[in-house]
Amino acid sequence: MGAGRRPSGRCLHTGGIVMKVSYREALKMALREALSNDPRVFLMGEDVGRYGGCYAVSKGLIDEFGEERIRDTPLSESGFVGAGIGAALGGMRPIVEVMTVNFSLLCLDQIVNTAATLRHMSGGQFSVPLVVRMTTGAGRQLAAQHSHSLENYYAHVPGIRVVAPATLEDARGMLATALENPDPVIMFEHNALYNMEGELDETAGAVDIDRAAIRRSGEQVSLITFGGNLQKTLAAAEQLSTEGISAEVVDLRTLRPLDDDTIMASVRKTHRAVIISEEWRSGSLAAEVGMRIAEQAFYDLDAPLARVCSAE
Repeated sequence: MGAGRRPSGRCLHTGGIVMKVSYREALKMALREALSNDPRVFLMGEDVGRYGGCYAVSKGLIDEFGEERIRDTPLSESGFVGAGIGAALGGMRPIVEVMTVNFSLLCLDQIVNTAATLRHMSGGQFSVPLVVRMTTGAGRQLAAQHSHSLENYYAHVPGIRVVAPATLEDARGMLATALENPDPVIMFEHNALYNMEGELDETAGAVDIDRAAIRRSGEQVSLITFGGNLQKTLAAAEQLSTEGISAEVVDLRTLRPLDDDTIMASVRKTHRAVIISEEWRSGSLAAEVGMRIAEQAFYDLDAPLARVCSAE
């Protein structure tokens, strides 16, 4: 898709005009809208400008908005995330792209010890309205140092909000809501989703970043997941249906804070739960969700909790 052009493939449905877009294009639409609507918004990160981003999400935006708004940075995650924090403190609305979650370990100090804590250390006098986008998960030809799933690292930290858009609507809409948040938001984009295509309403806009979503209704087991595992979990639920098992699929969407109400309502309905996460098993979000179910809905369970995670 060229700079300034809408995605191709517009068609008219009874629900209105929809566009055939990829997850990547939905993210670009969100970036373009944010940059167009608010002069305080800018994007910075490694290769986000002339190269168009490692995953081509920002391709063409530098031609539309210029080098002041689309800023290429040195290969120093700690440096440019720190610069983003400073800009946020100064009244800007920075969007910082970290190429992969693996490299975010180099700026973990900036996020945990500065961005997440300044509001509390200042007695509420300062806020850090910063959005950090980072790619997560295993993918093609990315090797060990580009393929981790460390969402649990950030979901562990008070003072930040963590989201994981798994659908085109959330890829399009979560960024706008995150930019209105007065505190830091970490946005995880699974690399296996960038090429995912589907239909998106032309008027799609901001969505909430507070609640989980039921992506498939079921009666016999709750399959709880997020991000890049949603489509696989939906496929598994479809396979289970051919075997006579009715599975409900819960998309967490927001990993911090977790939406306990939606999770527990599903478990109390189905009386069984399996948590699916690409993270390593030990200390994973799957472990956290499972423990919350044990604490809040233990007597509603008809079978032991289970989880599906990556091998360690």
